[in-house]
Amino acid sequence: MLTKLLITILVIVGAMTYLRHGRKKQQQVTTKYELANEGRFSGAKLSIYCLILLSLSATVAYWGWGWYQDNIIVNVTITSPLEQKTQTYQVRKKDIEMQRITTVDGVQIRLSNQERITITPLAEIDNK
Repeated sequence: MLTKLLITILVIVGAMTYLRHGRKKQQQVTTKYELANEGRFSGAKLSIYCLILLSLSATVAYWGWGWYQDNIIVNVTITSPLEQKTQTYQVRKKDIEMQRITTVDGVQIRLSNQERITITPLAEIDNK
């Protein structure tokens, strides 16, 4: 047990010594290289950063537009041919599924194959 502890301490001390002395030499060489080529790659770095920024901006815009479109509230009118009854609900676009809709209030409505649904924007109804 004592041998394992001594070997572990020796490895840790050796690693710390290597990292302290080895990194200083490597850092000096890197600094000299950067000073020698200071203005050489600045245009390439700038264009890469601009490309990354443009890509991130496009991704955020695409995600934001999708989120905005999914959360638009529309009027869903359900017409039942059997009962000759029409009901209108306010629903977010993302909550419209094939056989079920979920209203803004959280009420889930199951649809049958015979019912007809009409989806209209909320602003269109307000203008009438």
